[in-house]
Amino acid sequence: MSRSSLFGSPLFLGFDHLEQMLDRVAKNADGYPPYNIEQTGENRLRITLAVAGFSMDDLQITQEDNQLVVRGKQREEPEGRIFLHRGIAARQFQRAFVLAEGIDVEGAWLDNGLLHIDLKRPQPEVRVKSIHIGTRGSQGGRPLVQRDTVDEGASTVR
Repeated sequence: MSRSSLFGSPLFLGFDHLEQMLDRVAKNADGYPPYNIEQTGENRLRITLAVAGFSMDDLQITQEDNQLVVRGKQREEPEGRIFLHRGIAARQFQRAFVLAEGIDVEGAWLDNGLLHIDLKRPQPEVRVKSIHIGTRGSQGGRPLVQRDTVDEGASTVR
């Protein structure tokens, strides 16, 4: 049984990777630790995660391709501590954020149990490309492309 997909439309060519990214994000949606994402400037974002009880040594931030991954693992509790109530989570976590192409991580800091990560979004550049329309000729419906012959039989498209 095949799964229906928004990106299965013939109008979305080459967007298969977006569906894979959405699947990865859905698997990462357990809600811990809670976080905020705010716009701090025209092209700037800040992710803030609530990581009470974690020190800087317990946290790790990596950028893996287009994913920003935050991991937290607390050290073992010292022997002899007896909790009558334990409401502060002390479990390990991994939270991933999918970043758009070109987003840069500018820095991160820990302040009062909140981990802040600043991001900079690049200005999109407008790209216009003119496509030459050729005649069909003897190409049998294939696009007409002029080629220059180069040494060793290789060719370069013009």
